[in-house]
Amino acid sequence: MINGDSKSEVIHKYQRQASDTGSPEVQVALLTRRINSLTEHFKSHAKDHSSRRGLLKMVGQRRRLLEYLKRNDRGKYSKLIGDLGLRK
Repeated sequence: MINGDSKSEVIHKYQRQASDTGSPEVQVALLTRRINSLTEHFKSHAKDHSSRRGLLKMVGQRRRLLEYLKRNDRGKYSKLIGDLGLRK
């Protein structure tokens, strides 16, 4: 799980304006951070199936947000996936 300092760091990096915490860019960045931390968790806890279900739900949510962003603002989508290293 990510702590408050790193969460605010991610929010600050991807927000559109000073009070923005819910834009698709911020949500995708936070989900990516959580997905990466859970992926590390599964390297040592392979049989944790309930957390794996949560991971799959997060991956689906991130995919839907990325599809929305791709449909509405192609430039921001391209920049975000480049920054996060999601696709090649």
